[in-house]
Amino acid sequence: MRRIYITGLMLAMAVALAAWSYSGIAQQPTLKQSTTTQDRPAGSAAVPDLGTRKQGTDWPFFLGPTADSKSTERGIAKEWPKDGPPVVWQKQLGTGYGAPTISRGRLFQFDRFGDQARLTCFNSETGQEIWRFEYPTDYEDMLGYNNGPRCSPIVDDDRVYIFGAEGMLHCLNVVDGKLIWKLDTSKNFHVVQNFFGVGCTTVIEGDLLITQIGGSPEKQQALPPGQLDRVKGDGSGVVAFDKRTGEVKYQISDELASYAGPTLATIDGRRWCFVFARGGLLGFNPADGKIDFHYPWRAKLLESVNASNPIVFGRQVFITETYGPGSSLLSVRPGGYDVVWKDPANPRAEKSMQAHFNTPIHVGGHIYGSSGRHHSNAELKCIEAETGKVKWSKPDLTRSSLLLVDNHFICLTEDGELLLLKVNPEKYEELARVRVLDPKSGERLIEYPAWSAPILSHGLLYIRGKDRLVCLELIPEMR
Repeated sequence: MRRIYITGLMLAMAVALAAWSYSGIAQQPTLKQSTTTQDRPAGSAAVPDLGTRKQGTDWPFFLGPTADSKSTERGIAKEWPKDGPPVVWQKQLGTGYGAPTISRGRLFQFDRFGDQARLTCFNSETGQEIWRFEYPTDYEDMLGYNNGPRCSPIVDDDRVYIFGAEGMLHCLNVVDGKLIWKLDTSKNFHVVQNFFGVGCTTVIEGDLLITQIGGSPEKQQALPPGQLDRVKGDGSGVVAFDKRTGEVKYQISDELASYAGPTLATIDGRRWCFVFARGGLLGFNPADGKIDFHYPWRAKLLESVNASNPIVFGRQVFITETYGPGSSLLSVRPGGYDVVWKDPANPRAEKSMQAHFNTPIHVGGHIYGSSGRHHSNAELKCIEAETGKVKWSKPDLTRSSLLLVDNHFICLTEDGELLLLKVNPEKYEELARVRVLDPKSGERLIEYPAWSAPILSHGLLYIRGKDRLVCLELIPEMR
């Protein structure tokens, strides 16, 4: 069976047969109210900090505090011991693909155990369980991949949000895991099941929780899962909810959902949200949902996907996929965009980059990322951002994910190797490569598929493989 990525990530496969139409703020349908069990005021004062490591930052969102897999922490060791950074703690996980998130000494991990989806809150420094929240799920992956969550939790003050593969959206209290509100998005928006279910991690903008939904008219929900070529959107491609209550504040676009998360940015003093949906890139104002543009970009295959988040630098937005078109760079402005460059349409032509599930990283005018659809043909690439020119490529790393820290990349391959790379646009520069082993048994801790990007918080590096989460000390604590 082919290996295909499916996370929060992050995931794989989805596409329509034509570019979908788009609209301004659509008329909101009559929806069932979200279920609210309590009205808790937000505020950091209500959440005690359990962390003891004072240097560094939290990692409360997918891809980190700046949502681009970049860490501001410093002081990593440039030379690793034979076994790599020391293991601090490890945990057996359930079924799933998502990376954890960290806030105020708490680590939140979302997985599935049997017929229950479970959010577990651990102490981020010790791995000790603090609380767990579960709800029943009957999601079944139509292509035989695992049935666990694909999305990472996100934390906002005293609330943590989870979005399950079956479409259940929950808001919980971070201190005790008590339910604040919940909403069945698949039922309320008549979503036809995508190839790998729901895989778009949400984002917070002010009082709004923004995510892809990709709903359809009610009668179309009876279509078999995956028949997305027969589905027409109904103006709920992207939905903004009140983060405190789950109430719908606006919904836009006839796009269907992809697996790429929304990207928020400020350009020339104005806030933007970019969503790489199933049929292309949407640029809009996150405050009210007013759409500035839609840029068609997708492979003309039913089973294909846009899964890599847009990346923003200056006025420019970079998008990439692996099933056909490849990559493109836009210069955006209110009301529209200009194409800076795009990969050639000829399917036999070489593409600058074709990221599958990972989100590339922009550093100093260059873009670094894993390019390739399959385990065997993936290569790590560096391209010139302004032109798409390939500066170098490194094969045989499988499909890998990057974390930028202290002018170095932490690279995790899908086979579970952990690498330390120097950021260098002129050549591939590898400083260390290890297999993470159990200090007692010597057994490998990270097994295929290691599809979640590494995360770093307060000097501790967290990586997950098929069924295990491992915490390593990447930056020793200063005493």
